[in-house]
Amino acid sequence: MSSDPEIKVASYASKKGEVVIRPHEYDGIQEYDQVLPNWWLFIFYGALVFFVVFWLAYYQFGMMTTDAERVSAGMGKITRAKAKAMDEMLAKLDDDAFLTQWVKDDKTVANGRELFMANCTACHGQDLSAKMVIAPGQVVPLPGLPLNDGVWQYGSKPMDLFKLINNGTPPDSSGHNGAKMEAWGQKMAPLKIVELVSFLIRENPKDFPSTSN
Repeated sequence: MSSDPEIKVASYASKKGEVVIRPHEYDGIQEYDQVLPNWWLFIFYGALVFFVVFWLAYYQFGMMTTDAERVSAGMGKITRAKAKAMDEMLAKLDDDAFLTQWVKDDKTVANGRELFMANCTACHGQDLSAKMVIAPGQVVPLPGLPLNDGVWQYGSKPMDLFKLINNGTPPDSSGHNGAKMEAWGQKMAPLKIVELVSFLIRENPKDFPSTSN
């Protein structure tokens, strides 16, 4: 190749259209060099300038919104939308809404059952009787009140149950054998408590007739 009169050996091409072979060789391979076209050089140098400007603006001067800030802003927007929807739901929550809307939704009741089994069985039992069978003929009473005997000590309306679960046993009450229920509203979102109350109502249909009747 190097003997070709149109291609000379040089370190770099010196003018447009000139083709040279660089003097170094490795494993029988030689390297061509040509002057790059202006359009390519403009793009290359423009990219370098853009990188420097972007780096200074983004990392040094804080002139651009970071990814973390955009994510935080998006999460804040979602949180505010959820809070607004929750406020609107709670504003419409009453005894009739429980009996005509929430209790009739199978998914809501199923969610309430899962919540009850995960959080309430230690005090009220899996069958809502506030008892636990430890052996044949041996039944141990649990700390909570039964939730299937038709007796509602702190109010027999859906909203009474909601307030009781949300706020806990009233301060002026001694509780059941000295045991008081905690305020689950400090641990559960209002929607979760709605689901839990809906489950309890579905389990006690005789105690909660529809308000439309």
